[in-house]
Amino acid sequence: MDRLRAMELFLSISQTRNFSETARRFGISATGVSRMITEIEEELKVKLLLRSTRQVALTESGQEYARQLESILWRIKELQTNITAISAAPQGLLRVHSRVMFGLGVLPPLIAAFRKLYPEIHIELSLTEAAVDLRRNQVDIDFRISPPAEAGVKRRMLFQSERHLVAAPSYLERMPALVSPESILEHDCLAYQLPGDEYVWTFKQQDELSQIAFKPRHVSNNGIALLELARLGEGLVLMDDYTVHNDLLQGRLVRVLDGYRISNKGFDEGMYATILDTPIIPAKIRLFLDFVAEHVAGPELRFSAHGKPAGLDVAPLRT
Repeated sequence: MDRLRAMELFLSISQTRNFSETARRFGISATGVSRMITEIEEELKVKLLLRSTRQVALTESGQEYARQLESILWRIKELQTNITAISAAPQGLLRVHSRVMFGLGVLPPLIAAFRKLYPEIHIELSLTEAAVDLRRNQVDIDFRISPPAEAGVKRRMLFQSERHLVAAPSYLERMPALVSPESILEHDCLAYQLPGDEYVWTFKQQDELSQIAFKPRHVSNNGIALLELARLGEGLVLMDDYTVHNDLLQGRLVRVLDGYRISNKGFDEGMYATILDTPIIPAKIRLFLDFVAEHVAGPELRFSAHGKPAGLDVAPLRT
């Protein structure tokens, strides 16, 4: 019995619940599929499938076997890809996911510059505000604003940052002075859309924490929209420092309550590149991570990287 092929057949059946569909996928007969599954069950001495004329169901053992097979077969595929990539020029599709502000404000000019160095690497960029499951969503790199908590991944901190509470000068001129965290309750606040109904900002001064729950004036799941609303004088917004650096320098926004560290989640803040923990990091992933880190790591670079014009040349990676 070809064990690897039998495992692939069983995983396909666990997903399709259909012998005929699996047979079409692999170009063999349904009888052949059935025979190989029977051989697996005989070898394992356990029933994996419950079959009837209308449907196929997994036993409890079959469900566990399928769950573990998914990870095993994925790692075999990655190993084959990685070994092949060692002796080949960097190429292929690189799937990148990012938080919206970093993905729009930083990555496009870097992707354009990276292409000049590695024209055979093609980048597929998707942007959402939530972290993704790298394996399930087939993502190579996920740029996150908090360190990953799940097992089986590696992280690389690109830079540390903090969040600034900011507003337009026109807004601050017409509103009460902000003298303490509780002062925000007299103000219009702009907030990221979060699960549930409660919105809270946490203020930290030395070792003292205070949490202020508020009712937002406007809510959005997109940081660009919130930033533009703040520029238009619609209220206070909490943003990562590198995203508002230029606005503060040019006077479009003003930082308030700057004696406090402020967060809507936690204070382990920054930008993290997250990849799967594999024995060999594919060249396309390693090269792009190194390139991005070279141009954003450290305060000076992270502040200058955000908002670069799309056509601006970026210096090539130093070797």
